[in-house]
Amino acid sequence: MTDFALHLVVDDVPAAADFYGRAMGAHVTRLLHLPDGSIAIAELLIDGLPVALAAPVPGTALATPRSTATSVAAYRFTVPDADAAMDRAVSAGASVHAPVQDAFWGVRTGEVLDPSGHRWAFDQRVRNVSVDEIEAQLAAMLGSN
Repeated sequence: MTDFALHLVVDDVPAAADFYGRAMGAHVTRLLHLPDGSIAIAELLIDGLPVALAAPVPGTALATPRSTATSVAAYRFTVPDADAAMDRAVSAGASVHAPVQDAFWGVRTGEVLDPSGHRWAFDQRVRNVSVDEIEAQLAAMLGSN
């Protein structure tokens, strides 16, 4: 079995660890310090998912989505209540990227941007939808039906 973990570049490691704790119930499992005492890496668990937080490293391509004005991924969590998850994240300091809505693929979903610009979606399964129905909806959206 392959383990999966996220390693996110954030603007401020302690502030990000605090945000994820308040927004998603994350808890810190380990802190790695630099010789000056600052935190180099915070290791967290978010609902069992290992997440490492580190600051940008000058001279490398490690940067936050906010500093590059782009995000190359959206992290999705299946939750029991998408509205409550969104409210919690926004109350903790996230900004709404896409408001909660019922999606044609059978979930109630919404997206936020965390303070460093990472996209997080909260998906609540509301009904089972067949692949044929999803594909028909996609074709209609793209005008190719």
